[in-house]
Amino acid sequence: MKAMLSTAPGGPETLQWSALPTPVPASGQLLVRIHAAGVNFPDTLVIQDLYQMKPSRPFAPGGEVSGEVIAIGDDVDGFSLGDRVLALTGHGGFATHICVAADRAVKFPSQMSFEDAACFIFTYGTSYHALKDRARIRAGETLLILGAAGGVGSAAIELAKAAGAQVIAAVSSEEKAVFCRTIGADETLVYGRDLDRSGQKAFSNEIKRLAGNDGVDVIYDAVGGNYAEAALRTLAWEGRYLVVGFPAGIPKIPLNLTLLKGCQILGVFWGASVLRDPNAHSENMSDLFDLYAAGKIKPRISARFDMQQAGKALQMIQDRKVVGKIVLTNG
Repeated sequence: MKAMLSTAPGGPETLQWSALPTPVPASGQLLVRIHAAGVNFPDTLVIQDLYQMKPSRPFAPGGEVSGEVIAIGDDVDGFSLGDRVLALTGHGGFATHICVAADRAVKFPSQMSFEDAACFIFTYGTSYHALKDRARIRAGETLLILGAAGGVGSAAIELAKAAGAQVIAAVSSEEKAVFCRTIGADETLVYGRDLDRSGQKAFSNEIKRLAGNDGVDVIYDAVGGNYAEAALRTLAWEGRYLVVGFPAGIPKIPLNLTLLKGCQILGVFWGASVLRDPNAHSENMSDLFDLYAAGKIKPRISARFDMQQAGKALQMIQDRKVVGKIVLTNG
């Protein structure tokens, strides 16, 4: 087998396409021949030792894959050779083969392609958990999404519209705004980079103009940084603020705002929720497959690379140039 290995902390350019022994599945595991792997922002962090999880080196990044079961370890029920599965791997997905715990693999519908499957579970799982389990979003509510054109942001647009919510998509370019409107956003706004205090105030005013006097009911923040406080100031009474990610930096929030608005700040750590409540995760995946079959959600893949070009894909993610999702394939 081969894999894109991180041998020392660094950026995407440090990854090396390397040969390794093909693993043998242990008890409770499946050996999967990887057809496709999704690319996500945490992949850019883990290779720099900036993520919560710090695998031992050498390792391949890549937290979600799809492929075909080619070997089955002992004490595994419910899987057969040739099954098409997707899986959360944490890391190791930028490779040709991987062993995964059988209880972390999911058989996916026959009408779903390997590419869609590889770009499905992380973004839709995160955003469905955020909107359904954490925010408990309701039809008719207004949702503001920061970083709306990225993988989790675009998934949140589709899921919010499927739930009957109104969506304001905040993005960093007009190109991304057009993309968000094509997938269902009701309103869009373009924010500048590295907002100063006057820029933050202008950002808040624009959100309020689009949302109306009552403000927004739910904020989905996949950006952080100086955008966070400006957005929080636009929350409606008893609004919910979803903390999803920090590509612009970890913000400092004045907690008096939560008192004045009677609002909640809710952390969204989907990976931990999967481990802590696997039954709820299973129910959510069933819901998501139903939404996919109904045509209400579909991964928006904007770029495709061969697996050994993973560094280019990660650089696009790191530079915040991605619209929708990027997928890597073993051609």
